[in-house]
Amino acid sequence: MTGVTRHYVLAAGGTGGHLIPAFALAVELERRGHHVALVTDTRGAKLPGKPDSLVAHILPAGRIGKNPLHWPKGFGAILEGKRMAERLFESFQPSCVIGFGGYPAFPTLWAATATGVPSVIHEQNAVLGRVNRLLAKRVDAIATSCKQVDRLRAKFALKTHLVGNPVRAEVLTLRNEPFPPFTEDGLLRVLVTGGSQGASVLAHVVPDALAMLPAALRSRLQVTQQCRPEDIEAVRARYAGHDIPAELGTYFENMAERLADTHLFIGRAGASTIAELTAVGRPAILVPLPIATDDHQAANTREICAAGGARMIRQDKFTAAELAKQILAIAQSPETLANAAHAAWNCGYPKAVQDLADLVESFGGAPLMDVIRVAESSTVGAALGGAAAAG
Repeated sequence: MTGVTRHYVLAAGGTGGHLIPAFALAVELERRGHHVALVTDTRGAKLPGKPDSLVAHILPAGRIGKNPLHWPKGFGAILEGKRMAERLFESFQPSCVIGFGGYPAFPTLWAATATGVPSVIHEQNAVLGRVNRLLAKRVDAIATSCKQVDRLRAKFALKTHLVGNPVRAEVLTLRNEPFPPFTEDGLLRVLVTGGSQGASVLAHVVPDALAMLPAALRSRLQVTQQCRPEDIEAVRARYAGHDIPAELGTYFENMAERLADTHLFIGRAGASTIAELTAVGRPAILVPLPIATDDHQAANTREICAAGGARMIRQDKFTAAELAKQILAIAQSPETLANAAHAAWNCGYPKAVQDLADLVESFGGAPLMDVIRVAESSTVGAALGGAAAAG
């Protein structure tokens, strides 16, 4: 902790994978006495979990796709985003700008590097994302979440810092709680999610896989599963047909509480999912999203699977029979499940947000004694001179 007040700008795309660590860092920096602003897109400004004190500024999410006909519009949006970010810097005077990936982060970090404001990028995945690859050469530091990060050039090693992926405070508080008791005749609580919108493949495969387990284990199942709205009634019928008790929903607000009671997780391998599983220490069977950019979800599973805390099944191999086989392997006894839980726990980075905040605080100029604060009453994007609303 520096003991002085500074201003920081966080820039992140509008998905939970980018914004959850940004929110965690904002809370930590504010706890240390600093002032923080968030730059994101319209979707990100509406994402649940944003701290009330964090003022969000909307930038156009310009992107350059494969179709050359769309390039002028995309590049125009990026330039406008850069100009808007520069106006924010003039009023907010940040000591450092921190990017978490996603298209809205690019113009903000571009503005920072062009105007000489210190900059840091944070990579949540085990593959350096497209936006972060474009920025890696120009920024002052690169913070990573995994020991091995594909597509991160060796020449950047001296400015690369392994900090981990910050998680929500309510999840981190569970780290020192014991793994829920799992006895020879006790319940086996299974949590199934498919990312922010659920996953139809899980809806189709998981109920039938659980039904294939030996009767002694099947009779002790207690399932909580997130489903897409269009799948939920069919999944409910499947579980009822197999006589397996299951709580289904399209969204669960108290996910931390559910994770606390979970013995086994089944789901995708997004960066935030891996970070939370390893923070708490929960065994998992992971099914990477096959269309994830650069197959980064498969790469995300490397550390936890190598440690014995999880098993990975490619989606084209994800059948009821294969899933039942893997469940039996990881949960065949209380000892094997507890060992997997401990292995997952050992992969966690519980000080990720503190280490990232320490890195960020190492950059910046003189203390800001007379704080120039964007008005709390301002609407989203107002500090950008009204241009955000037009964007």
